[in-house]
Parts: sequence; C-alpha cells; structure tokens
Amino acid sequence: MIQTVIFDMDGVIIDSEPVHKFAYYKHFEEMGISVSEELFSTFTGNSTKNVYQKIKDLFQLDFEVQEMVLRKRSLFYEAFDLKEDLYLIDGVEQLIKSLYDAGFDLILASSAAKTTIDRVFKRFNLDRYFLHKVSGEDFVKSKPDPAIFLHAASLSMHPKSACIVIEDSTNGIKAAFDAGIFCVGYISANTKKQDLSLASVIIDDFNVITPEYIKKLQ
Repeated sequence: MIQTVIFDMDGVIIDSEPVHKFAYYKHFEEMGISVSEELFSTFTGNSTKNVYQKIKDLFQLDFEVQEMVLRKRSLFYEAFDLKEDLYLIDGVEQLIKSLYDAGFDLILASSAAKTTIDRVFKRFNLDRYFLHKVSGEDFVKSKPDPAIFLHAASLSMHPKSACIVIEDSTNGIKAAFDAGIFCVGYISANTKKQDLSLASVIIDDFNVITPEYIKKLQ
C-alpha cells in the first residue's frame, strides 16, 4: 500500500514555470544569446546549475556557471515577489492537506534551489505538511538522473515500494522510472509538450485524486 507521496514542485505544486521562463529569457537577452522554444523545453526538470552548464557549452560562453545561476535567481526572485497573481496548481492544496490528514508521509523532491523552495513554501504556508524537502542543487546530476528520487525515498519511513512520485516533466518522469518508483504523470498547462509516456498513470486534474485513490496505486 502507498504510504509516501513524493511531490515535484514546479508545475505540480505551483505554476511558477512562466516566472522561471521570464527570468531565463531576460537573462538570455542580457547575455546576447537566442534560445529556441524547442531547446528550452528540454530543460524542464533540470536544476538551474545544469541548465546553465548546457547553455555555457552550447553557446561557448565565458561566464562562470555560478555567476549565471545567481543572476537568473535574482531575476526570478524579483519577478516572483512582484507577481501577485501567483497561485498553487488547482486542486493540489486540498490534495496535500487530505493526504497529510490521512497520515501519508509527504516529501518534496524538486530541481529548484533550496532558497527558491523555501520562498514558495513560506509564501503558501506548506512546511507543516512535509517531512522533508530535497533540492536538486545537492546532486551532481539533474533529473532524469534518478538520484534525487532515490534519496527522497530513502528519507521516507516506508520502503521504496510504498512510495509514489507526482511529476509533470519528461525528465522528472524518467528519473522516477529509473528509480523504480511508481509515477503519477500530471498534465499541466505549461508542460503539455512533455513526454509522459513512462508514467505509471497519467492525470490532468488533482481534484479527482483522493487518499483512497492513492492507496490503491501499485
């Protein structure tokens, strides 16, 4: 029986992808590079550090990766703090609360930086529900490498077989698949170009999921 739910953050808990995209493209413009939509879509689920390592290699930039990461992060925080119409994904807050009340262990495993995760959790008062928050910045490789989900599962009080992952990106779903963890693929408004075919099940509405539904997943 499923007893632990591992959540991705961007595109699953909060619709912050447009803010991230705004910050990235503003920074790309500052650096004088042109990143196609097709190329940008392949970055979904990657940590900012890994995105900029790829950008640095592809465009042969002289900027240091950490320098680029900090600049993008600054642009993101500026946009995040000023954007009043920033909401949790429809249905996810109720899902989180109902799972918590039903006794599930909830763990976050996001490619986002710790400071970004903390900013989101503080804004929406989510800390009370989660046992652990795992950031992709603590791992050498980003999703689709399975390390972040294997680590998240190891933090659970239950075996990996009692865990599921909720993800919305091609890279995140492959990471869960390679980690050998049941994955619920979520079709979000901003990740419709993602390939969810490796997901164990696919949903497009959190409002239809209940603790009873989760318990039956295997």
